[in-house]
Amino acid sequence: MIPIKSSGTFTGAGVLSAIAASLCCITPVVALLAGSSSIAATFLWIEPARPYLIGLSVAALALAWYLKLKRKNPDDCGCATDEKSKFVQSKSFLLLVTIFAAVMIAFPYYSKIFFPKTEKQIVFVEKSNIQSAEFKISGMTCEGCTEEVNYEVNKLQGILKSEASYQNANATVQFDNSKTNIAEITKAINSTGYKVTHTKLK
Repeated sequence: MIPIKSSGTFTGAGVLSAIAASLCCITPVVALLAGSSSIAATFLWIEPARPYLIGLSVAALALAWYLKLKRKNPDDCGCATDEKSKFVQSKSFLLLVTIFAAVMIAFPYYSKIFFPKTEKQIVFVEKSNIQSAEFKISGMTCEGCTEEVNYEVNKLQGILKSEASYQNANATVQFDNSKTNIAEITKAINSTGYKVTHTKLK
């Protein structure tokens, strides 16, 4: 029989799996805070394993809860084994860990709140200079990825609007071609670690 203290092993496995499941979406936020956009796509390779990591996290935490809640048996001498446990072995700690794991697993769905709003100032632009282009991008997997792309593109002068979509694997950018160009926008997108695979003027 597995000792009750083994629940700590499953607790740790559950937390690590939950963090790993969203690592590809955590790094764009870390990149923003670190001021180094090039690390945004560092853990992109882990994205295909996300469903399995989530499953592992749920299974590990479920087992940890099972071990924690199951009835304790008396030991060989007939004495109850119910002794005061440390906080890290308590139900309260396991509850906190479970909540943390849930927050990590859901991270891709709310990661965009960490990115500053890039509202563009209204400026006069010659209508003939306004141009739109669609950039096909490989590597984006969540809202954090799209916000990172928009954030980098909007740093350029002459950007009127940038709308990236990880579902469509693209970014549609409207810009003043007297102040920036396709090559500069492509460079800004590629600086995130995601790659422009095709460009089409609209």
